[in-house]
Amino acid sequence: MGYNPEMEPLNDDRKVSWSDYRAWDDDKRWEIIGGRPYAMTAPKVSHQFVCGEIFARLHAHFKGRPCRLFISPIDVRLSEYDAVQPDLLVVCDESQITSTHIEGPPTLVSEVLSPSTQRHDRVRKLRLYAAAGVKEYWIVQPYPALAEVLSLEGESYRIAGTYTESETLKSPVFPDLELPLEEIFPSPDGEPIEEVRETPPPYASAILE
Repeated sequence: MGYNPEMEPLNDDRKVSWSDYRAWDDDKRWEIIGGRPYAMTAPKVSHQFVCGEIFARLHAHFKGRPCRLFISPIDVRLSEYDAVQPDLLVVCDESQITSTHIEGPPTLVSEVLSPSTQRHDRVRKLRLYAAAGVKEYWIVQPYPALAEVLSLEGESYRIAGTYTESETLKSPVFPDLELPLEEIFPSPDGEPIEEVRETPPPYASAILE
């Protein structure tokens, strides 16, 4: 029987392996990064809405093409001590697709942020995806609506584009892939945010006279 994080504490020197993870008899979703287990929380409605909208458009784009699109939950094994479940992923190497999981880095990964996953997706998983060789990483924030496209250069990511809901996301790895974001994001369901906007100050007219 493998290590179960709910049965015993994880010592600093005890790493959870892929073999341990696969042996867990657990209906919860887990990820392991650097041998440490992370329990995944239940996603909110806005998260699932955005995932579904992105999936629908990517499915139409990749249909009939060599690359395959997947939506969570699906295991991606990046090393013996790293296994994740990205929200959406595109795999262009058929040999990576097994009956139980994806073996090795996808070509493209998209994570839709929730308040509870911001640091996990922006720090731990970003570093892991770069080290593993994921060529393109989308970080999508439902509210306020924002999408960041990161492109792998060497062993780190550069920002290829940052988009709001009124713009069209463009992929550096798939040049013919464009995603109009106004079709992706739901109506705001949080407290209104006072954004920084271009507004003439009350004294502007006097300055311009």
